[in-house]
Amino acid sequence: MQFVVTEKPSVARTIAAVLGASEKKKGYLEGNGYWVSWCVGHLVELATPSAYDERYAKWRLEDLPILPQDWQYTVIESTKAPFSVLRTLMNDSRVTSIICATDAGREGELIFRLVYSLCGCTKPVKRLWISSLEDVAIAEGFQNLRPAREYDPLYHAALCRAQADWLVGINATRLYSIQYHQLLNIGRVMTPTLALLVEREAQIQAFRSTPFYTVRLDCGSLTAASERLTERAEAEQIAALCDGKEARVSKLEQKEHLEQPPRLYDLTSLQRDANRLLGYTAQQTLDYAQSLYEKKLASYPRTDSRYLTSHMEESTKALVKSVSKTFPFTKELPVPCNLSQVIDNSKVSDHHALIPTASITGYDLSSLPAGERSILTMLVTRLLCAVGTPCRIHETAVTLECEGVSFFAKGKQIADLGWKTIEKAYRNTLKSVPAEETAAQELPPLNDQMTFLPVTTSVHEGKTAPPKSYTEAMLLSAMENAGVGERPDDAEHKGLGTPATRAGIIEKLVKTGQIERKQSKKGCVLLPTQKGVSLITILPEALQSPLLTAEWEQQLKQIERSELEPALFLQEITEMVRGLVQNSHSVPKNSVLFAEESQMIGVCPRCGSAVVERPKGFLCSSRDCRFALWRENPFFAAKKKELTAAIASALLKEGRAFVKGLYSPKSGKTYDATIVLEDSGGPYVNFKLEFPQKR
Repeated sequence: MQFVVTEKPSVARTIAAVLGASEKKKGYLEGNGYWVSWCVGHLVELATPSAYDERYAKWRLEDLPILPQDWQYTVIESTKAPFSVLRTLMNDSRVTSIICATDAGREGELIFRLVYSLCGCTKPVKRLWISSLEDVAIAEGFQNLRPAREYDPLYHAALCRAQADWLVGINATRLYSIQYHQLLNIGRVMTPTLALLVEREAQIQAFRSTPFYTVRLDCGSLTAASERLTERAEAEQIAALCDGKEARVSKLEQKEHLEQPPRLYDLTSLQRDANRLLGYTAQQTLDYAQSLYEKKLASYPRTDSRYLTSHMEESTKALVKSVSKTFPFTKELPVPCNLSQVIDNSKVSDHHALIPTASITGYDLSSLPAGERSILTMLVTRLLCAVGTPCRIHETAVTLECEGVSFFAKGKQIADLGWKTIEKAYRNTLKSVPAEETAAQELPPLNDQMTFLPVTTSVHEGKTAPPKSYTEAMLLSAMENAGVGERPDDAEHKGLGTPATRAGIIEKLVKTGQIERKQSKKGCVLLPTQKGVSLITILPEALQSPLLTAEWEQQLKQIERSELEPALFLQEITEMVRGLVQNSHSVPKNSVLFAEESQMIGVCPRCGSAVVERPKGFLCSSRDCRFALWRENPFFAAKKKELTAAIASALLKEGRAFVKGLYSPKSGKTYDATIVLEDSGGPYVNFKLEFPQKR
């Protein structure tokens, strides 16, 4: 008997169907010589400090730093049942070998290895490594199972990441929470990400706008402008000098520019575009992409590659042909297939680019939730664009001379839209599209000695603009490119976090009240809260440096490739933690750097800000949002039930909460039911009841 362990029940069912394991058992599927079971994400975690010593249950400065010598692990309380199933099956005498079929990535490897170790299993293990859950891909993957030892470096990198996060998170959080007399959440990657936001807002606050002036020359068929001038008087003098005079073409440059097709999506670039075009958060995009993967409609989402491998050439050619007929806006458009632009074996490591799969042909796409359908549409559009022809643009730059003053104009004409034909058709399907860069004017036919007489002039005033607050798309780019400016051109990309973790980092910053989402006229931006700004203010460079954290991410990549010993990486983290504690200082108890904060119990479903507990209920922390769950409301009052923080938290997280002991005025008895939150968007929210189906 071979025992297959997957990461999720849905994946287990898909794999079991391919293997012929169709008989349902308690916690697993059986058939054709296989048992197939599942984790539910992480089942095992690093033990809390108190597991090493009871005195660590209390937060005391004298106990820091906490540096485990022999790391301990524990089963997460809520996952003891699935863990028990896995332990029983792994150690069953009928099982001769184990197949690791968790997600093919760093975290998937860690999930399995910790379970395998804590179960005390020593049976041989092979690894299933696939980038798609299509039946063909699964079958091929089982034909090419690899020895688990080949993925030891990946596991070591994942374990180092987890241990490093524990060391920094536990020690720094305790250290600064004790010093400043309140809970301050600090993370190895989370805090440098916060620092990026704080720095940007500081730049905006420090910016002082200055006026500038340009003189515009109206020649009838074209308009040219002078260089920026700092003094209005000078601009008015030039305008008066040139008004009614002759302008002559002194320089003319004409060239054809080819705008190459975009690369395929990796997860981060998909998250950026989905935020920019659709307003989705990074986490929403990841969730939609993951669901499409589990439905066999898209490839593995947590990828950092934007290319395909050469062995995918024929299948991709067929895929392009089939998906081009998937959506109405692409059906009538010509779709070339220049595969050389998307194939590069050297730029594909663990997984290829994120693309749709052949399974979308014949799939009822109207049955998909709106978010999933939108992301799938983006994947199809990007694939068709990526194999398209270049967009050909004729560009013209002209310099006019008038009374010894130079004026400049640029224009362009699109000779052939190429791949932009697809993009334009897709954008026309969107309700709203972000403003593109200002289109260049269409210039008349010009020659080197052309003159314009008379010209008219005008003075225009402008102001220098501050940097823009980070949108989620901009922050993802900043995280991805952290450390780039500090590396040689041929060095490996560094970055903050990984494609798989960046969304979670942003959401944790929101959840802990360190940043907030704020709607503006130009869209949703991410802003540090006062708590976030204060936190960055007090922390040393080692904890908030994006560059240092990017270096650590690069070292984890090196561990993945067996280029760096894990012990050396952890030694660096350990020494940094020791230094933090040794160099710490006491803070007066009456310090007011951090305002007294309310208890956060969830995230606002309307604006994404923190929902905090107040005396009268649970209210959104954003001043511009009216969302509230009031303690005194007719629904709960009629059922003689208090709206507690636990119930409110569940309603915010899941949209529903199972509640026992609800009172029925009709019968005078109590009952159990699920309360469902229905947000009307007004000052009050609605609730309804759902009852478990009787069998």
